[in-house]
Amino acid sequence: MTVTAPKARLIDGKAVAADLRAEVAQGVEAFKKRHGIAPGLAVVLVGNDPASEVYVRNKGRQTREVGMNSVEDRLPAETTEAALLDKVAALNADPTIHGILVQLPLPGHIDERRVIEAITPEKDVDGFHPINVGRLSSGEKALVPCTPSGCIILAKSVATDLSGREAVIVGRSNIVGKPLAQLLLRENCTVTIAHSRTRDLPQVVRRADIVCAAVGRPEMVRGDWIMPGAIVIDVGINRVPAGEPGKTRLVGDVAFDEAVQVAGAITPVPGGVGPMTIACLLQNTLAAACAAHDDADRLRPAPGQAPRSGQPS
Repeated sequence: MTVTAPKARLIDGKAVAADLRAEVAQGVEAFKKRHGIAPGLAVVLVGNDPASEVYVRNKGRQTREVGMNSVEDRLPAETTEAALLDKVAALNADPTIHGILVQLPLPGHIDERRVIEAITPEKDVDGFHPINVGRLSSGEKALVPCTPSGCIILAKSVATDLSGREAVIVGRSNIVGKPLAQLLLRENCTVTIAHSRTRDLPQVVRRADIVCAAVGRPEMVRGDWIMPGAIVIDVGINRVPAGEPGKTRLVGDVAFDEAVQVAGAITPVPGGVGPMTIACLLQNTLAAACAAHDDADRLRPAPGQAPRSGQPS
């Protein structure tokens, strides 16, 4: 008789994100009652990149659904860097705007670093400003990049206590890999960041209780790299041929059909990490609004938003 290996528990990012948005909506309603205004999120889009336009549209819809004020500034692709910096400065000075997000990528003639650094750190709901990066690294209260924050929430949806677990992150980007390492350290994990120069990468991944794949290579992490029972968080979103001419499909950085037979829990693609990004953006915006009104103690902090009172050795 053939015995089929048990499949991993699927971590439903859509459901977890919906719960988080509902919690944010309750917080927004309470904020309005206390202060008579709604938290405001401004999104600036330069140019007409199709993927960015879809993302900005989804952000605006979900922002309004939780009761926040949504502002969208759409600028032509030929907008100068100086004009964009002026727009950011105006939003920094606007007391009705609590969160600012400049949609990336920007046209090639604009220095993304200069634009990110121009955003007031207290309104930097993407968590990319060097001051927020430094605060996160030093254990202080910070606005945290949304995707890594979502990864922690998803992992804790299946294992409330991550303390003592070995975590391997495949990918060392400033947007996901590095901040995710800091958040996992805050959860008292033992963290390894692996990358393109890591020797014997499969063996490194095999020792992990938690695998976070954020490398941008379709199905790079194979099923036989996964420790039985591990938690697998797949950040990758890659479009590959679907087998029929002209057809494509979305896959992650993990070979899902293989890994699901081995892992204890795994995020699917799509429907895993992706929905969490906007939900965590809304959570950051509410946190920024509360901080601006000395209200932060009323809000349950997101990963990385609560300061640590000392780091254990």
